[in-house]
Amino acid sequence: MTQTGAFESQREMLTLISACVRDACLQRAHYVDGALDLVSVCRELAARGLTHTLVRDGDRLGIFTTTDLRDALLRDCPPAALPVRDLARFDLIEVDAGADLFEALWLMVRRRVNRLVVREGAEVLGILGQLDLVAFVANHSHISVLQIDQAASIGDLRAAAQRIDGLVAQLHDSGLRVERIARLVGELNRRLLARLWQLVAPPQLIANSCLLVMGSEGRGEQIVKTDQDNALLLRDGYEQPQLPEIATRFSEALSEFGYPPCSGGIMLTNPLWRGSVARFRETLRDWIYGPDSDGAMNLAIFFDAAPVAGDAALLQDLRAHLERILGGGDAFLARFAAAADQFDEPQSMWTRLTLRGDEQPLDLKKLGTFPIVHGVRALCLQHGVREPGTAQRLRRLVERGLLEADLGRDLMEALHFLMELKLRHQLRQLAAGEAPGNSMQPSALSTMERDQLKQALAINKRFRALLRQRFRFDAM
Repeated sequence: MTQTGAFESQREMLTLISACVRDACLQRAHYVDGALDLVSVCRELAARGLTHTLVRDGDRLGIFTTTDLRDALLRDCPPAALPVRDLARFDLIEVDAGADLFEALWLMVRRRVNRLVVREGAEVLGILGQLDLVAFVANHSHISVLQIDQAASIGDLRAAAQRIDGLVAQLHDSGLRVERIARLVGELNRRLLARLWQLVAPPQLIANSCLLVMGSEGRGEQIVKTDQDNALLLRDGYEQPQLPEIATRFSEALSEFGYPPCSGGIMLTNPLWRGSVARFRETLRDWIYGPDSDGAMNLAIFFDAAPVAGDAALLQDLRAHLERILGGGDAFLARFAAAADQFDEPQSMWTRLTLRGDEQPLDLKKLGTFPIVHGVRALCLQHGVREPGTAQRLRRLVERGLLEADLGRDLMEALHFLMELKLRHQLRQLAAGEAPGNSMQPSALSTMERDQLKQALAINKRFRALLRQRFRFDAM
């Protein structure tokens, strides 16, 4: 990239960080009555050069677009006899005028819409369209979205995956907070996987299954591609003889996209992680009450599952089943939670964080993020909290009085600092042509970073002490 191109790219990212929705070019809101027929509506749109209009129908406010017109033409009723209320969509996706552009961008990606209704209090200020946002901020994430949605082959998707990798580095270099990077990249990655599944799986399989991402990808906390963690739930009674071949094709394509195969085999290619809902019900029970020593960690991975494609109700069914069979499982919960306390930092580490020059590596996952992530996960499993990510889980635990607000805030700050540290480290590894990992040299940190790391690990240690008390590890 030329120096001018790099400057422009950085300027675009800084605009995304600092500007708010009202700063963008909003389209003036146009309204029609819900009883107006479609021909009259289209006449108004043509006269004003519009492709959409807001629809007032009593107390409801909806939107009608030229895409809805296409659907109307497929109806038996002539357009002149169709009131616009019958075609308008009243589940508007709205954004506050004071929200920053990142929130608008994330909403468009998350909800898969091209327009947002912009409000300031109760007043509608206008419509923010995808093209308006792209015009204001020439952002590469929307290019990635379009590239994913329009991909006609695995090769097309591979190019989109590479674009996402470049976006991560660009967003980080521009100073965007790590939790926001994770949020946006997580949505793009899920969209990528959903499109890949559409390319490799027949429609009947998609309709009778639910593709899951798990682990950090399921929590929305994986930014740099480190491994594949996925599974497939099948509707009871449905069979697909070619499923092993389809799973292999899916996994091989992900490898081409830069997702290394999971060393633990937590992928569709492993029969343990694909099967009917009925079989998974039995598997969940075995993980909790069976003798398998891997049961607790397998359940931890599954607990973070998020639906990517297919029928999400299949996962909801299993979550409800899990809550039912966990009743009275205090001994299992203690064993489950104890994993958060399995990696204790050596005494010499505190000295190593004070003195420079020691080249012994520090594992940012084992000693850093994992105890927080898993400890929070254990509390959520115990109390039936279903939020998908660690930050959301912490907020809900605090709201329900299950965790002190000060500790919840400290844990969130520590988690985000450790995620930022790990992301910076992994981006440096990728730039050097190395595989991204979790081990880094404390001597590479600045004095301020060392102090922040010591504080994060101290918060981590305080949390582990709370877990030991709550789950009574000493009684195990």
